[in-house]
Amino acid sequence: MAPAEACPEEFVAFAEELAEAARGITRRYFRTPVNVDTKADASPVTVADRETEARLRAAIAARFPAHGVVGEEHGTERREAEYVWVLDPIDGTKAFITGNPLFGTLIALTRAGRPILGLIDMAILGERWVGAAGRPTEHADAAGRRPARTRPCSRLDAAVLQATHPDMFQGADALAFARLAGAVRLTRFGGDCFSYAQLASGFVDVVCEACLQPYDFMALLPVIEGAGGAASDWQGRPLGLDSDGHMVAAGDPALLASARGLLKSS
Repeated sequence: MAPAEACPEEFVAFAEELAEAARGITRRYFRTPVNVDTKADASPVTVADRETEARLRAAIAARFPAHGVVGEEHGTERREAEYVWVLDPIDGTKAFITGNPLFGTLIALTRAGRPILGLIDMAILGERWVGAAGRPTEHADAAGRRPARTRPCSRLDAAVLQATHPDMFQGADALAFARLAGAVRLTRFGGDCFSYAQLASGFVDVVCEACLQPYDFMALLPVIEGAGGAASDWQGRPLGLDSDGHMVAAGDPALLASARGLLKSS
């Protein structure tokens, strides 16, 4: 696949404006007694999720009214547009409602269905990863901004594997994940989107998950790729809005094929 056209700086700056707006809301509600509702898929949602996404959607509509939006809490608008924003206001709501700071806001921009911009914002940690086509991924925190780079690790038996929770793997998926986990040096659970930030900064080598929605992973792809890593579904197909929810990412692209080989084994 040919390299994506560079993402315009205007969109990168706007995504950071959105992240700042999201931080203000999620920090205000964090570790306060918010009501928790249960959605149709049995996942939790709070006023913080809904208010954050509503704020981001309003800002997009005001600045780029022709752009589409796909969001976890408020649905899809103009998915056929050339540019579509993909939003997860709180990735890790279970962490959020239990006072765990490892939740994040995910903001992506696609052009013709292909992600050209992705942002992981960890509001409570005060850290942010920004990936955009045509430029290296950056990690920003209180100390400033610097390039984020994955680490070399070409062998599974030397790799650190991470996933959010073992319950996301059921039936054949559980067997596939067990094969992968049995081949690596260390397996850890927890982190939601933060696992991919750890991968982009060279602390984790493989992240493998299932049951994801596009708003869970679209923002992660430019961050991973701009830091030197690679990602796909378990069959090796590019990830997109119509993917089946299976994702594997590796900091060292040489490791990705090995991981997929175990996930696809009968």
